Amino acid sequence: MATLSPASPQTNTGIRDRFDLRSALPFLSWLANYRREDLLGDLLAGIIVAIMLVPQAMAYAMLAGLPPEVGLYASISPLIIYGFLGTSRTLAVGPVAIVSLMVATGVGAIATAGTGDYIALAVVLALMVGIIQVAMGLMRVGFLVNFLSHPVLSGFTNAAAIYIGLSQVKHVLGVQMPRQEHTYETLFYLVGHFGESNLAVLGLGFGAIAVLVYFKTAFARHLARFGLREALLVPITKTGPLVVVVVGSLLVAVFGLNQSAQVPIVGDVPAGLPTIAAPDLQISDIQVLLPIALTISIVGFMESITVAKSLASRRRQKVNANQELVALGTANLGAAFTGGYPVTGGLARSMVNFSAGANTGLASIITALLIGITVIFFTPLFYFLPNAVLGAIILVAVANLIDFQPLAHAWHYDHTDAISFVVTFIGVLALGIEYGILLGAASALLIHLWRTSRPHIAIVGRVGETEHFRNILRYETRIHPEILAIRVDESLYFANAQYLENTLLNTIAEHKEVEHLVLVCSGVNYIDTSALEALEKLIDQLHSSGVNFYLAEVKGPVMDRLQRIGFIDHLGIERVFLNAHAAIQALAHNN
Repeated sequence: MATLSPASPQTNTGIRDRFDLRSALPFLSWLANYRREDLLGDLLAGIIVAIMLVPQAMAYAMLAGLPPEVGLYASISPLIIYGFLGTSRTLAVGPVAIVSLMVATGVGAIATAGTGDYIALAVVLALMVGIIQVAMGLMRVGFLVNFLSHPVLSGFTNAAAIYIGLSQVKHVLGVQMPRQEHTYETLFYLVGHFGESNLAVLGLGFGAIAVLVYFKTAFARHLARFGLREALLVPITKTGPLVVVVVGSLLVAVFGLNQSAQVPIVGDVPAGLPTIAAPDLQISDIQVLLPIALTISIVGFMESITVAKSLASRRRQKVNANQELVALGTANLGAAFTGGYPVTGGLARSMVNFSAGANTGLASIITALLIGITVIFFTPLFYFLPNAVLGAIILVAVANLIDFQPLAHAWHYDHTDAISFVVTFIGVLALGIEYGILLGAASALLIHLWRTSRPHIAIVGRVGETEHFRNILRYETRIHPEILAIRVDESLYFANAQYLENTLLNTIAEHKEVEHLVLVCSGVNYIDTSALEALEKLIDQLHSSGVNFYLAEVKGPVMDRLQRIGFIDHLGIERVFLNAHAAIQALAHNN
């Protein structure tokens, strides 16, 4: 009888990460090999991203309920730190819309936006996010973010984009709106008070939106008609936010719209670099902010690592997820000690950084230095900047996040994935960000448990004269009536152990002539103790019914565990076959 010879269990060490100074300090890699031709790309990318980030940082700070200078502070030290510690050479770190919304949601629940306490709590939140992310990176648990499935993230992103957009409509309309707890309340309030819109604010807001949309859609096509090189098109079309900031500020200043038409403006923006100071961390603050800090840590990292990996693959570069956690966490610590708020990598800015030719982390450092110069010398220029323009910048930015194509794709492929999307989407809008994400993640895990609790189990037979065995319902196969070969296409664990046992016993009951049952384990990567107990019970039940039990195609790691626990000794090594062909050949020959 051809059986599987016992092999001594081997420890599968895999590819272990070894400590390497260059892996802990990624800038050493690109700095040691820096080329003169890389400088132009880094310089150009740094300048363009700075032009894009200045108005965005101020707008996102407003979205977070913070003064505009806080957004600028969050765009200096974090960018320098990430430039040295990040493994992505093109990721642009800084304030982003979704994280800003989370800050507003979390801190806004315990303090009034714009107050000193609110700002202090936002800084503390950056500190907590930094500590959590660094700890996750050092403990090498970056894999935990994989529990947020793509449908859950897509549902969250769409809901958050709608939530953000509605929160900014009041600035574009010039409507005074008290804080609303739910999204539908915000929508109803805006519809009911649309008639109270400030016409001057409305004109500035919609004018800014029109210019920004033009820059994003038709401007590049029009520039191309003048023979402008394609390499310059992307950088130029990304200057839209700066254009509307300059034009909007000039209109308010020249016509005195802040006085004559009561157009809300940014006002005084403190000049000078932020002071370096340790955040005032209180135990009571930790208890209140911990849920939102955990959410920002995970969601922010997911957004960042997704963008970083996508861009790195285009240049055949690699990104280390655990080092990215350390880099982002340290960047957030830098934000906390310089008066900023939580940051992460942004999609739009990273794409611009990539397209503009960024080659190393130096591009990020250049961006930070330029924003530092802006904070020192040019903040008075933002005095007349209308809030409507900042609101328009956010609206146009988050509009790109709304995409229901993943929902349609999931629905056509697997309805259960679509359910995760819908649950997360509705949960975020109805219950808030933290609860919405938790609900979505829970639904995805429950769906996974449901799927794997009823694994695909097939009776297999020989295809022609080959050694291949396939599902008898899908292929023309040859089988032996006294031998039943069954393949299970799932790892065996507590959720499906009873289902497997019942299915095998019922199948045996339907085939009275069966004397041998061969369980083909080609799809089994793991067997937990519950499933092991079920198999032991199954062997005894089959034995009392006069049916012999065999295993085939058991994978090495699974075999090692079964040998260590003594299961193979109980079953008999002669009843374990290398593959289904060997099993059927031996058992048919014996019969």
